[in-house]
Amino acid sequence: MTDEAPAGPPADPAPAKPAQPRNPLHGLTLEAIVTSLADWYGWEQLGELVPIRCFQIDPSVGSSLKFLRKTPWAREKVESLYLFMLREQRREQQQQQQPPRE
Repeated sequence: MTDEAPAGPPADPAPAKPAQPRNPLHGLTLEAIVTSLADWYGWEQLGELVPIRCFQIDPSVGSSLKFLRKTPWAREKVESLYLFMLREQRREQQQQQQPPRE
């Protein structure tokens, strides 16, 4: 006989994250969002749309990520602009696919 305690039930693993199939931000990194916005709008226009210094003065993805990770209100604005950009892109695609009206 051993003095070992009987093995109890295994510890619960971390709770599974709920699936978010309708969330367009799910699975995207902040870096991917900032890069997409900078590619679509350019840094100058991005600095006008979201007036924060990291977009206006010597902009870079790295400096933007540092600031946005520490500043929830700015991150919300950037994520909101990203969702708006996705809607704009979808509209453009739909307009290109529609045959011209006579």
